[in-house]
Amino acid sequence: MKTTVILGIMLIVLGVVAFGYQGITYTTKEKVVDLGPLQMTAETEKTLPLPPIVGALALVGGIVLLVVGKKQG
Repeated sequence: MKTTVILGIMLIVLGVVAFGYQGITYTTKEKVVDLGPLQMTAETEKTLPLPPIVGALALVGGIVLLVVGKKQG
């Protein structure tokens, strides 16, 4: 397979995943209390939003790369 076709397929998969999840959620630990030997931490959940335009651009870019790759080969 050509590099453009592989990259096109990867972009299409990335676009579909971006549409499905709409964001990436991760957990961090923060120190709340630090009094000598007594330490307390709290877990906070943060979300990195993924706008739908990112998924659309990846999907369209993947389709374009597939078409260009098929015409070259």
